[in-house]
Amino acid sequence: MTGVPASAAGGSSGAQGAAAGRADARGATGALETPGASGTTGASGASGPLGTARLGSGDSGASKAASRPAGGGAPQQDGGRTPRGGKITAAAVNQASVWNVANLLTMLRLLLVPGFVALMLADGGYDPAWRSFAWAAFAIAMITDLFDGHLARTYNLVTDFGKIADPIADKAIMGAALICLSGLGDLPWWVTGVILGRELGITLLRFLVIRYGVIPASRGGKLKTLTQGVAVGMYVLALTGWLATLRFWVMAAAVVLTVVTGLDYVRQAIVLRRRGIAERRAALEESQG
Repeated sequence: MTGVPASAAGGSSGAQGAAAGRADARGATGALETPGASGTTGASGASGPLGTARLGSGDSGASKAASRPAGGGAPQQDGGRTPRGGKITAAAVNQASVWNVANLLTMLRLLLVPGFVALMLADGGYDPAWRSFAWAAFAIAMITDLFDGHLARTYNLVTDFGKIADPIADKAIMGAALICLSGLGDLPWWVTGVILGRELGITLLRFLVIRYGVIPASRGGKLKTLTQGVAVGMYVLALTGWLATLRFWVMAAAVVLTVVTGLDYVRQAIVLRRRGIAERRAALEESQG
């Protein structure tokens, strides 16, 4: 029997291995391809340990997916080459910087608080010109409050700093305005006590039930915030005549909304807590049984 040369056998085995490798590569590539929004296959992008990153919001709608080899190796791009800085790029896209526009607006609102108090109390606190400047500072703070949260959610700029600083800034400017108005005798102290007590109480209630879930902001709560801002702004200005009468009724509506929405949040917290306890109990019984 004529023997097969070792080099020929080795070459045959190598050719079969290479063919199998190419088949596996084609199979893996086909399994990981992601169709784009238009129905065509999306181009593969960089992928790091934080997952697939969407590159820009102005794309034509095609999905940009990343492919990772079946063996769990480094990300591949254009012929198997590893893109430099792939992990750094993905991390930068997925982690918003603290120094983003939403947080800068929040910090601006915090800085406006002492400035507002100084303007509000300047020249004894009853000068119409200084009160107008104080109203401008208060209005800027309220406008930034409307925009910073929207920007953070829309452009994925949510940070731990923003989650903490945003509610503090909201309550700081509102509390400063109410306390100044009551201290000057323009607003009864019981109104300030009701509004601030409700705000602090609901904030504490959210922290107490956070283990069971999050109490979402309701439409009534948003309407309450808007009405409070308008009412306090009208009291900051030195209004007379029918405008002074109007601001009284706007403040009355704000107080009613403050109490009603506060009671609704308490109801939601009780329901959320009961539901959470029931779910935990059911899960415990299922695990034991």
